[in-house]
Amino acid sequence: MIAALLANVLYSTGFVLEKRALGAMPEVDFRRPARLLRLVLGSPLWIGGSLALASGFAAQLAVYRTLPIAAAQGIFVSGLVLLVLLSSRLLGERTTGRERYALGAILAALLMVVLSLRESSDTVGRGAPAPLVLTVCLPTLALGLWLYGRAERRSREPHRAPPGGVEYGVAVGLLYGVSSLAVKGVSGRLTTHDTAGAVLGLLRSPYPYLLLFTGAFGLVMSQAALQRCRASLIVPVCTTVSCLFTAVLGTLTFGEALPHDPVRLTLRLAGTVLAVAVLLAMPGQETAPQPSPGAKELTPP
Repeated sequence: MIAALLANVLYSTGFVLEKRALGAMPEVDFRRPARLLRLVLGSPLWIGGSLALASGFAAQLAVYRTLPIAAAQGIFVSGLVLLVLLSSRLLGERTTGRERYALGAILAALLMVVLSLRESSDTVGRGAPAPLVLTVCLPTLALGLWLYGRAERRSREPHRAPPGGVEYGVAVGLLYGVSSLAVKGVSGRLTTHDTAGAVLGLLRSPYPYLLLFTGAFGLVMSQAALQRCRASLIVPVCTTVSCLFTAVLGTLTFGEALPHDPVRLTLRLAGTVLAVAVLLAMPGQETAPQPSPGAKELTPP
């Protein structure tokens, strides 16, 4: 539980730092990854954000070793509360009344998921058949890349309105969903006994290669999208898609059972459904609200 909350803080802080750093850079383009990397690696603020995200990844490994996938995703979405608050304070992205109500609902969903946890009886999956993992992940990766490419093509059409953060968020969220399944797989293979054998078994699995692919493409795609869209818009959409994908398909892939107790089952399902429903409703506004008076606008027009 503590590791999950720590991961939330690190991820939210990392996204906001990267967004602020990107706001001071020239426009980046995912079709020119070398230039993008040169720009971001020259920014100490961006490097600080990326280190926070990397630390969040390490905390996520610990979470997946102790909590079922569905429960972990219910806790991870609570980090969006902190993200919206930081976006408001540091980026001048003023939250609307609708978004503030949504934050309260997300906290209620988090409480429901936490109350459904019982460490002594919850099943935590440790592995999944490689063919099943690839069957789930490869079509998802192809869909995410296609959606992102379509949004990019639309953005270059002179007589059409540019795509909003929803399209970019869905595309990147699919890649991050695959990444979450890979993190889950890696966590199940980590052991202090027979380290050499564990490393060899990990290299024979699809997980490290899925992580490399999603890490490389996710980095380039997310930075270009984050520069163009509100952090408080694109990150909730991305997180919603990623959490929904991981909670549903990850639970089935890794064979994790839901609680048998009716009360705990109701709390687990209701909390997850509430969190997803609220987050799907949050990004209804495609245009960014105006920053509060005195706030410095850091996002390029």
